[in-house]
Amino acid sequence: MKSPANLRIFNFLYFALLAMFISFLPVYLDAQGLTATKIGFIIGTGGFVSLFASPLWGMISDRSKTIRKVLLVLIFCSTIVGYMLYASGSFILLVVFTMLLYFFLLSMDPLTESLNFQTAEARGVSYGSIRTFGALGYAVMSLAVGYVMKYFGVDGMAPLFAVIGVISFIVCFTLADAPAAGKPVKLKKLGQFLTHRETLMFLILIFIAAVPSRINDTYLGVYLRELGGGPELIGQAWFLAAGTEILVFALSFWWMRKGRELALIAFASLFYFVRFFLSAWITDPHLLAYLQVLQIFTFPIFYTAAIQYLYRIVPEEWRATGQTVLALLFFGVSGIVASYAGGWLYESVTGHTYYLIIAGLSFCALLFSLVLLSIYGKKEHGGRQGIPASSAE
Repeated sequence: MKSPANLRIFNFLYFALLAMFISFLPVYLDAQGLTATKIGFIIGTGGFVSLFASPLWGMISDRSKTIRKVLLVLIFCSTIVGYMLYASGSFILLVVFTMLLYFFLLSMDPLTESLNFQTAEARGVSYGSIRTFGALGYAVMSLAVGYVMKYFGVDGMAPLFAVIGVISFIVCFTLADAPAAGKPVKLKKLGQFLTHRETLMFLILIFIAAVPSRINDTYLGVYLRELGGGPELIGQAWFLAAGTEILVFALSFWWMRKGRELALIAFASLFYFVRFFLSAWITDPHLLAYLQVLQIFTFPIFYTAAIQYLYRIVPEEWRATGQTVLALLFFGVSGIVASYAGGWLYESVTGHTYYLIIAGLSFCALLFSLVLLSIYGKKEHGGRQGIPASSAE
C-alpha cells in the first residue's frame, strides 16, 4: 500500500472545502439578506438530501469494493456545484445548489473517514495522525475565508472553492484504495447490526448529542455577526475551534483506548454542556470567538470515540456503510432538526435563552451516555467485538 502522506494532503483539502460549506454557508446566506428561518430552511432541506445520498454512496462503495473511485466522482461534482452555489444570489438557486452539494460533498465525509480508519489500521499508524490534517485544513481555511470575505466580499468564495476542489480532485487520483473487506457482503448482517439493541442505543446517543452541536455550528457565525463581529472574527472563531482539534487528533494514539469509548463520549458531552452554558452569558463577540477553544474537549474526542466504538460493533464488510450511518445521524438527521428548529429558535428567543436551551440538550446527552456506560461498560472492558456470533451468522 502507498504511503498515507497523500491521504493526509487529501484530508487537508477536503476539510478545507467542508469549512467553506459548513461554517460559512450560513454567513454567506446571512450576507445575502436572508433571515435565520430561511437560512435554516435552505440548510435543513439540504440535510434531507443526505438522508438518502450518504447511504446510497456508502452502499455503492461497499458493493463495488472501492472508496477512491467513488470519491473521485463526488469531488468532481462538488467542485462544479460549489462554484455555482457561491456565485448565486437567487433564493431558488441557493436551495437547489445547497441540496446538490449535500448530495455530493457531504456524502464524501463518511467515505473519507472510512478510508482514514482502514488505511491507519492497514499501515499500523494512528487514525489521528491522518485525521489531524483534516482539522488543520478546516482551521486554515476558516481563517483564510474570513479574510477573503473581508477584503473581496462574498464574491471571493466561488473561485476559492473551485481552486481547492480542482486540487483535491488531482490529489484523490494518487490515493491508495481502502483494503477490501475479508468477508462477502450480506444484507442480513446489516439488518442485524441496525436492529441490535446496543447499536440502537448508541445511535440514539449520537443523535441527542449531535443536535445542539449542529445548532451551534449552523448559527455561530450568524450570532457573531449579530453581536457586531466581522467576517474575519468569524474566521478566527472557527480557526480556534478547528485548530484545537489538531492536538487532539495528533495525540489520539495516547488517549484513545479500546473499551473506553463511552467514557470519552460522556466526557465530551460534559464539555459540550459547559461550552454552551458559558456561551449563554457572553455578549462580547471576541470573547465568544475565544470560547471556541473548548472545541478541544468536544467534537474531536466525541467523534473519534464514536467511530472506534462503531468499528468494534459493525460487521467488517459493512464498515463504510456503518460509518455512513454515523455521519448521517451526526451531520444529516441532526442537521435537519438543528436547521429548522434552530432557525425558529434563533428568531424566537434571545441569545441567552438560545444557548441555555442547547446547553440543556447537551446535558441530556451527558446523562444518556452515563446510562449506556453503566449498561455496556463491563462488556467494553471485556473486549467485546462486534455483534454476537449467534445473531450475526
